Amino acid sequence: MAKRIASRVEKIEISGIRRAFEAASSQSINLGLGEPDFDTPAHIKAAAAQALNSGFTGYTFNKGIPELRDAISAKFRSENGLSFSPDEIIVTSGASEALHIAILSVAEHGDEVLIPDPGFVSYPPLVRLADAIPVGIPLNDDYTISIEGLNERITSRTSVLIINSPANPTGAVETRDSIKAIAELASDHNITIISDEVYEHLVYDGAEHISPARFYDDVITVNAVSKTYAMTGFRLGYVAAREEYIEPMLKVHQYIQACASSISQRAALAAITGPQDCVSEMRAAFKERRDYLISELHRLGFQFPVPRGAFYVFPEVDDESEFVEQLRQRGVVVTPGSAFGYRGRNHVRISYAANIEMLRQAIAVIQGVINASMHKRTAVMR
Repeated sequence: MAKRIASRVEKIEISGIRRAFEAASSQSINLGLGEPDFDTPAHIKAAAAQALNSGFTGYTFNKGIPELRDAISAKFRSENGLSFSPDEIIVTSGASEALHIAILSVAEHGDEVLIPDPGFVSYPPLVRLADAIPVGIPLNDDYTISIEGLNERITSRTSVLIINSPANPTGAVETRDSIKAIAELASDHNITIISDEVYEHLVYDGAEHISPARFYDDVITVNAVSKTYAMTGFRLGYVAAREEYIEPMLKVHQYIQACASSISQRAALAAITGPQDCVSEMRAAFKERRDYLISELHRLGFQFPVPRGAFYVFPEVDDESEFVEQLRQRGVVVTPGSAFGYRGRNHVRISYAANIEMLRQAIAVIQGVINASMHKRTAVMR
């Protein structure tokens, strides 16, 4: 007898990023995953080991250990110009859980939730799991949010806007003026903003990360230690908002997670309060990789805006399915652009979270695919 599966789950697809990751062999050059290739800094690993060895392995407070929330509160104040008390912060199992509990807490059945298109793969499925409707908003030529396009898609059913700057998959960074205009538009229409800021420290060329909560109270700010400190496997994120948002999010968090990992919380405390040289060093390495990849892709004829943040390039290709498959057959994995939304079609996301040598090898393979394609076209013309 066939088992019944809930329709809300049947309607969503497996992430295109995870498909790319799982299709990669151990010999593949994987440029499809958004994961820093750096080892977690030593002082952070030492804090995790100390927590484990001292027996700090039980449940913590639902919101997270007080000293970590104190540190996050201080971080918001010093780095983002935001004033959140420790009681206005929930420590979560990664930014993924933070996004999930935020969307579940503010989106009702039939509500429209505005998301960037192209945008992070998790946004539409998480919105659908909340029984709400994802609505893509168009981007400008540089992949920043179009204020005019955003305004045109606001309806009486619009309740939430998700923004992501620096952005995945495009690497776009919103300007201060753009963030302020978005916040003002949301305020005019009583829309709650969920701001995904996990790449905030990965900005280049003088770009500046600005939190919309600087301009508007109805903002739920999501962040994590994953990208900044090369701690993806620790699964440690956090969410901050005013009290009226924290209470409902805590209800969801309590029942689906109880608390984040105690060991990861101690590691995150060391990351946020410890030396920050590692962040600067990783950012410098990412910029070097970005500059190399941009130069080589432009040399090969690809068109795309120069990313000013995160660690992705999002070039346009003639046929994404063919291009991705040709690379895969030659041992290079990238993510098809359609995984990120309707307007991502015939693009690919290439991550430069891999080292320079791997990028050089990948460029050689891409060159080979282009040469083979040109040869095939020439043969057809003859």
